Amino acid sequence: MNYDLIVIGSGPGGYVAAIRASQLGLKTAVVERESLGGICLNWGCIPTKSLLKSAQVYEYLLHAADYGIKVDGSVAPDFQKVIARSRTVADGMSKGIAYLFKKNKIEVINGTGKLKTPGVVEVKDAGGKLSEVKAEHIILATGARSKELPNLKQDGKKIIGYREAMTLKKLPKSMVVVGSGAIGSEFANFYNTMGTEVTLVEFLPGVVPLEDEEVSKQLERSFKKAKMKVMTSSSVESVDTSGKLCKVKVKTPKGDQEVEAEIVFSAVGVTPNVENIGLEELGVEMDNGKVRVDPFYRTNVKGVYAIGDIVGGPALAHVASAEGITCVEKIAGHAPQPVDYGNVPGCTYTSPEVASVGMTEKAAKEAGYDIKVGKFPFTASGKASAAGAKEGFVKLVFDSRYGELLGAHMIGANVTEMIAELVVARKLETTGEEIIKAIHPHPTMSEAIMEAAAAAYGEVIHI
Repeated sequence: MNYDLIVIGSGPGGYVAAIRASQLGLKTAVVERESLGGICLNWGCIPTKSLLKSAQVYEYLLHAADYGIKVDGSVAPDFQKVIARSRTVADGMSKGIAYLFKKNKIEVINGTGKLKTPGVVEVKDAGGKLSEVKAEHIILATGARSKELPNLKQDGKKIIGYREAMTLKKLPKSMVVVGSGAIGSEFANFYNTMGTEVTLVEFLPGVVPLEDEEVSKQLERSFKKAKMKVMTSSSVESVDTSGKLCKVKVKTPKGDQEVEAEIVFSAVGVTPNVENIGLEELGVEMDNGKVRVDPFYRTNVKGVYAIGDIVGGPALAHVASAEGITCVEKIAGHAPQPVDYGNVPGCTYTSPEVASVGMTEKAAKEAGYDIKVGKFPFTASGKASAAGAKEGFVKLVFDSRYGELLGAHMIGANVTEMIAELVVARKLETTGEEIIKAIHPHPTMSEAIMEAAAAAYGEVIHI
């Protein structure tokens, strides 16, 4: 069984790499041990958005009167149907990948793949049977799993990771969420909206700690307004699961506190899947627990490449996809540009949503830039007022000297759909003045981008 390319893993890095490779004329196979689409389609990006949409619909119904709509009778979530819907959505997307593979004549080999020698992958199927497949080029796209802390060992019942959080049998009355990155914040938001009493614990001083400080503060205010308990600059020291409720010892700036909850959800990050895939045997070089690669994802072993969560860079689906395309285009003899990690958008699908790209205000100052900052609140947006979504703002950071857009930071309704405009603007080296003069449609949420740029230059109209 000989191929031009074998991809181990079919997540958003692996399946995109495989399809692009096939488009470029490479005979391609994918080795997958679970479901096509990887974590993103089956246990991450897609099913979580389904859950959050259900929460949003429920929130709308609870506040229907605010929109002049009368809802007779009680409104309550059917938790099992909410979970079932998310699984149906995920299954549909996975079947979509199978269709794309068939369309592009990509062979799927079910089993666990491991590098045996350069050019050879050993595959163990579900029954333990071993076979070998060969290719001149092998891409490792094995992804990551939920990270476990020594004092927060997951048992799958009382202390859980994201997989269990998506498939709980019943809605818990109380939950402690540890970690307020995208995963933690989104699940905290979902369960809080569904009616669970949620406590969100974050080790760093603010929630969504990678975001601009003003965005972080706004999201924390929104969470607290929604009656979520937020504990920042705090850490979980231990969890006692011996009783009916978990007793969570939390170290806070005001001293130790004990929080009781039915479920503790660990969202402290992910761990790359680099074990037992043949890296040590082939002498593949590592860097801080991840595979070391060059700008085109080549390892130190000829013919072996790595992309996605197992290499350095943001552990994001769209990053893995971009890396996969860049990698196979280089393999096929094209001349792709390396991925620009300074222009990667980040999105958190909470309510309100968070989206950003580029440098925060603090990072720009620390880098020595003389900056202009423009901010436009959604309270001044006609579309936001009509939609009943006035929380949040758009904040843009420009270099004063050349007008370069250094960073964009948004919090509010639909901002995850709006951020792409600014990713393209930065890619095209668009200046602040050009954004101001680019006519934005009215009434839209996206007008806030134009207004924020105008605010940076003292030209804002509506505030």
